[in-house]
Amino acid sequence: MGQPSSRTAAIREKANKRDGSAEALLADLLRDLFGIKARDLAINHDQYSLNSLNGFFEADGKPYFFKFHQEENEEEMSGEYYRADILAKAGLPVDQPIMMSTLPGEQILVYRRRTDPRFSDVLRAADELHDKEMASQVVDAERRLNEAVLSVYLKTLHPVTLEQVAKEPVHRLFYDRLVTAPDGTYPGGRLASFYVGKAFEFPGVTLSWDELSKARFVINGIEYRNTLAELFDAAHERLNPVRLADSGGVTAHGDAHNANVWFERQEGRASLSFFDPAFAGEHIPTLLAEVKTTFHNILAHPYWLYDPAIAEQKYNATARYENGRLFADFDWTLSPVRAALLETKAEAMWNPLLAALKQRGMLPPDWRGVVRLGLFLCPTLVMNLRAGATSHNPTSSLIGLSVAMMVGSEPDHGADLATRFLAKINPEG
Repeated sequence: MGQPSSRTAAIREKANKRDGSAEALLADLLRDLFGIKARDLAINHDQYSLNSLNGFFEADGKPYFFKFHQEENEEEMSGEYYRADILAKAGLPVDQPIMMSTLPGEQILVYRRRTDPRFSDVLRAADELHDKEMASQVVDAERRLNEAVLSVYLKTLHPVTLEQVAKEPVHRLFYDRLVTAPDGTYPGGRLASFYVGKAFEFPGVTLSWDELSKARFVINGIEYRNTLAELFDAAHERLNPVRLADSGGVTAHGDAHNANVWFERQEGRASLSFFDPAFAGEHIPTLLAEVKTTFHNILAHPYWLYDPAIAEQKYNATARYENGRLFADFDWTLSPVRAALLETKAEAMWNPLLAALKQRGMLPPDWRGVVRLGLFLCPTLVMNLRAGATSHNPTSSLIGLSVAMMVGSEPDHGADLATRFLAKINPEG
């Protein structure tokens, strides 16, 4: 007998139609799970809901906010979603749900509705406005959040077993997207469905997957050592859960991108708190704990990942393919506020965390490679970067795959954004 169908998957699929059918299914789900009659259901259609759904409703005269994350084949994967109490017990700032279901295919959290914005929306405005006072406030809030999270990491850092690591749901964001469950076929999962055998249109050239995956990238004059195929193969080998116990484990949110962070102004300064701990765990491999937040809050901006139509308008990009090399030239760069956030992430989080691993004899010699491969999988497998497949266009596709290459591979010569970041976080100076 096959696996039961996922009700959250059906809701996500129907939400794209915007015909009211998703809201009806969601109301049924809330009634069946929690015995409540949801009224005025409204699903948010925002650029950050790549693998999740959120929105608002009222029940018994009270306003609520709901959020769920849904992965392909989630019923066939190990681990549990939504262990929300883990983060609170560890001392992390987290908004606790008042209703929660962790049933396979029916995972959903319900919160009291807040009027605070998500940190992602605040930073989106900061990218546009270039307001120094606003930038200072958000960077200060980010620094204090990093300091609070780091203290929990250092307190909870411990040796882990292969069995403990393998059970963590965070692998659904990385390794599990490379393979097809339940057999672990590679290449499979999103890698196969997004890219293998497809055509890729860039400004100036169209390539097959065979050509693109084997191409050496030359990005704004810098040539990179690895190909996309080599990076995916390396990630399949090194990010396999059975290989990730060597850096110990920590209690972590695991998926703290800023659309999962509330921004609350208090007495002239801002504070941040997490929600949606879909991938929280007590034994998350230390080197993976901050990968998602580093990429999705900083390197994915401005525009190219979440607002590809705007990226196409704002940035110039050209590509050409010669003798097995893909030459990509574009004028995308981090905004000033994102650059400041990267500095803060390096100084207040990564460097002291890696130093603690080194001091305790838990820093793998290939730590740079592990971090790079985690960063590489963030953009390539969170959504389909191929132009025309979903929301991406030739310009954003070229920028996106190039940024993935920059974080994933060492350059043959010179320095770029990723090499400077890795040098700054090196615990050996």
